[in-house]
Amino acid sequence: MADQAQVQETYDYLDQLIQINLGKFPDFTNAFYNGDYSLTLEQAQKAKHEYALNGVGFEKGSRVLDIGCGWGPVLNAVRERGGAGVGISLSPRQIETCNRFGLEAYLKDWKDITVEDYGGFDGVISVGAFEHFCSVEEYLEGRQTEIYQNFFDLCHTLLPEEGRVFLQTSVWDRNVPEYQSVTLQAPKGSDERHIALLENFFPGSWPPISKAQVIDSARGFQLVEAINGRRDYIQTTSEWGDRGRRITLSKIWAMAKVVAPNLANRKFWYRLEFGRSRVFAAGLERELLDNWRFIFQRTP
Repeated sequence: MADQAQVQETYDYLDQLIQINLGKFPDFTNAFYNGDYSLTLEQAQKAKHEYALNGVGFEKGSRVLDIGCGWGPVLNAVRERGGAGVGISLSPRQIETCNRFGLEAYLKDWKDITVEDYGGFDGVISVGAFEHFCSVEEYLEGRQTEIYQNFFDLCHTLLPEEGRVFLQTSVWDRNVPEYQSVTLQAPKGSDERHIALLENFFPGSWPPISKAQVIDSARGFQLVEAINGRRDYIQTTSEWGDRGRRITLSKIWAMAKVVAPNLANRKFWYRLEFGRSRVFAAGLERELLDNWRFIFQRTP
């Protein structure tokens, strides 16, 4: 999976810009419009948090583990509803933000968690992290399903009987090119270059090959619900683009601090191309990528 250095490479350098563009407890994952695209981005993100909490059977006083907690939007939703949330991330800046606002979050890899660390939980939520659990190298070694099974084994250990997992993740779709053809030297605008730019932006990450792979890997769980989020993600990325184009002095200063030390870094310029080329949205539109929300229930 993406290691701490690779996660920092993506999320730490975006830290200040994300918080400027998306506000306190920013949610840098797919929002939940549920067919109503008159909702603001904030309303759609709140709807997703409610959907996730309801999906795991949240009640006042519930303990929830958020794997890949980001800047704390789900943890904050848990707190607002009277629960106790524990979050983990591999981004130090995300953990610093969570802790600064009184949220319980730790710099921790899910692979290193045992029930002795934080105790058991009533529900597990993971939004936008699952696609980082397998690296390209692990995918090429044929270990992808094994890694996902290990994740569900952990959830099975942490949850009570009939406890639930809410999982939102991107997956590859039917038009994704063979990995051997993916290269940054591919023609601009090509599917192969789009995937290479995505891999450059999220180093150490290779999403599940399909919705079916996620479901089949859920050892010890039964599927309760699966909802497609492709259209929602296209709308979400459009909203992010609108926010990003609004120029402010604080944003200019934050961007300057990102650009200045990276002028000689070719990977950084590919990252800028990633943003300018709408790579993520284009991947969804071209059916290179898809996005799904799953609710799983623990079996005995």
